[in-house]
Amino acid sequence: MKKFLIAGNWKMNKTIAEAKEFAEAIKAKDLPNAKDVCILAPFTALSELGKALEGSGIGFGAQNVHFEQSGAFTGEVSVPMLKELGVGYCAVGHSERREYFAETDKTVNLKLKVLLEAGITPILCVGESLEVREQGSEQTFVAGQVVEDFEGIPAAEAAKVVIAYEPIWAIGTGKTATPEQAEDMCAFIRGVISGIYDNATGDSMLILYGGSMKASNAKELLEKPDINGGLIGGASLKVDDFASIATDAASL
Repeated sequence: MKKFLIAGNWKMNKTIAEAKEFAEAIKAKDLPNAKDVCILAPFTALSELGKALEGSGIGFGAQNVHFEQSGAFTGEVSVPMLKELGVGYCAVGHSERREYFAETDKTVNLKLKVLLEAGITPILCVGESLEVREQGSEQTFVAGQVVEDFEGIPAAEAAKVVIAYEPIWAIGTGKTATPEQAEDMCAFIRGVISGIYDNATGDSMLILYGGSMKASNAKELLEKPDINGGLIGGASLKVDDFASIATDAASL
């Protein structure tokens, strides 16, 4: 049976009060697959969001983390800090982190390792820009990211990572990769993982689509064999839309 994860990425949105209000509203939806749903919230909202979601089955997590346990890294948050809050997930290498905050595959690799060691599920984001796609180099580019990001991580640990394919040209632009484009790249990424490790690791990995998935196109994307869910941006801020996507996944 195909596994799914529907992960909402709130980005820099929602105050603590708004996060609590959302949590109560999404719990009232009584999602059929709550355990396959999580919300990645701003650091400030994580504690109260976790309390509000307690007992619902819905997971929660952070949008970033530093790879050091502590130190002089003003403005950063460490794995022990996240562990204390009880988060189950953490996004790593989101395209906005790479573009605006100089995230590199080297730092992504370090973050994956510390999260895995701590038992927090990383959601690793990879994907190409419009320029790279227009050059026809998207597979080479994404494969390079995957290879570097998983360097030195053994198969047993790699299997715990969730990968989110996010075509950068389809984030916040209103554009969406066609279901065929999304499926092709997710299948390709699965093949890259199988090549690094083995077919069992590749076959078992959750690979999400992260490019403007919304209520109107979610089911068509989720029906594709190599797409195990979505990393949802704008639609995750609206309770009805987010619940609709999660319900679509549960129906497949």
